[in-house]
Amino acid sequence: MKNLRINVLAILAIITISSCSKDDEVVPVIPPAVNEVEVLTTVTTVFTPVGGGTDVTLKSRDLDGDGPNAPVITVSGPFALNKTYNGEVSVLDETKTPPENVSAAILTEAVDHQFFYQKTGTLPVFTYTPAATAANNFDSNGKPLGFKTTFVTTTAATGTLTVTLRHQGNKSALNVASGDITNATGATDFAVTYTGLVIQ
Repeated sequence: MKNLRINVLAILAIITISSCSKDDEVVPVIPPAVNEVEVLTTVTTVFTPVGGGTDVTLKSRDLDGDGPNAPVITVSGPFALNKTYNGEVSVLDETKTPPENVSAAILTEAVDHQFFYQKTGTLPVFTYTPAATAANNFDSNGKPLGFKTTFVTTTAATGTLTVTLRHQGNKSALNVASGDITNATGATDFAVTYTGLVIQ
């Protein structure tokens, strides 16, 4: 996963000019305030089966960011047949000690963010968990944020899942509110692809 930064605010420096005399001018420059920037190193999606069973955990860790090492991507195991799974994404910045919960920062900017779940192969679709059962899954305008997803399995299947976080996309564009990334526009904060997903 590419190491990306979010929550960057443009800040203008305030320049104060103070004259003591015609020949003695003091021009102090006040530096801009420094805003801490989150680095997205670790993306985890945990799928919990309704009614009991084994969680399926998908994780991507890229601790050196844009360094030479590829992210470590893991899938804990297969999905079971005929199950409903409630999935939830969490995002950490593990360059800090202790790790910083970037999910909280994304939540505060919910109107500017949206998660997308794109599947391939014979896997069923991943849908947004309804607002009625998922707190904080929608922004203040009633548009999806998408931290939480529902995945309903039936028969055996295989494929991949790409979890993408878009920034300042168009949530009102065609089919975007239903999870279709095609017309979402905006910038990609991260996109993680998990291969070898199995329902068995």
